[in-house]
Amino acid sequence: MKVLYVVNSLYSKGNGLCNAVRRNMNELEKRGIEIRVLSGMNHNGDEQPDYILPDYKIPIFHGIVRKQGYQFAKADKKVIIEAIKWADVIHLEEPFAIQVKTAKLAKKYHVPCVATYHLHPENLFASIKLYWSKIINCTLLFFWKILVYNKCKIVHCPTKNVEDRLKKHHFKAELRTFTNGLILDELMHITKKHEPKDTYNIISIGRYSNEKDLQTIIKSLKYSKFNKKIKLILLGRGPIEKKLKKMADKLYKKGYISYPVEFGFHTLDELQIIAEEADLYIHAAFIEVEGLSCLEAIQTGLVPIIAQGPLTATSTFALDPNSIFMARKPKDLAKKIDYWLSDDEKRIKEEEKYVGLGQEYDIKKSIDQLEQMYIDAVKE
Repeated sequence: MKVLYVVNSLYSKGNGLCNAVRRNMNELEKRGIEIRVLSGMNHNGDEQPDYILPDYKIPIFHGIVRKQGYQFAKADKKVIIEAIKWADVIHLEEPFAIQVKTAKLAKKYHVPCVATYHLHPENLFASIKLYWSKIINCTLLFFWKILVYNKCKIVHCPTKNVEDRLKKHHFKAELRTFTNGLILDELMHITKKHEPKDTYNIISIGRYSNEKDLQTIIKSLKYSKFNKKIKLILLGRGPIEKKLKKMADKLYKKGYISYPVEFGFHTLDELQIIAEEADLYIHAAFIEVEGLSCLEAIQTGLVPIIAQGPLTATSTFALDPNSIFMARKPKDLAKKIDYWLSDDEKRIKEEEKYVGLGQEYDIKKSIDQLEQMYIDAVKE
């Protein structure tokens, strides 16, 4: 079978969508499925997509897009047709211009399309603080639906949260719900250290962007009764790094916290060392289709505190009600922090429940379902 992947910027670094696509491609190729890619040029290395589209710079917003580590591609009709003619089935990974054009032309050339719903409209508008507007976000979702998703035979939903939303908006395609999956061999394997100490290490891993809401984590320190003992470590990079550092520095200078908040991007080996000494993991994103980065961290044996809200599915990883807080509510987060830090024995016992939790999300199971999705899509 020949499968064409359509994605704007396959080689973007630190982008969850692109990481998931590259993982799936590699796993499918191991099974003998032929994969080609229709994508924008790779500006980060020598490897290039099979069908290269020119860059597209969105006026006004290009700078914001680049800061997010992303790049849009231009819908070149000639290149798209060449790619479509090669394929047995087309997998659309986004609902943007190149997917709109590809879906339209694929129908003309009788090549079936499937898609994965990787992001909400609110993910896009979070950068310009319009995620709160139902009119804007629902309007964009409507156009995504009629121009891309309704032209697909099957739409892959990574979570039940996504499936419920697409049903609510009356998507016509068949909806199939299964995780994007984790490569278990790549997961961290650590031995937790429980030596007596005077401080508590709290970590969070994620892009420094508005929808990840690291602001709420920083604000919560002001309300925690353990604020003088907490060392907060925010692992990532992104466009609002300066803003976050300013907020954290203000708390430190005013004496709310005794230790400066740590920032930085780390390798997997470095993350393992940090995770070994961590006492809690916080995932505060209020817009999150799945949030596998959270699962990657907590399955090592870290007690999480995860934001719960209508546009995030990540709180399903929590195994205790006290590991869930109301999204964007720093006081509620502080309350949950205090619950887990107030009893070391209780927290250490809870850690055992999370060891190996990622086994349920084995990417091999996800690839089984992807492969079946392609088989069903080409059936008459």
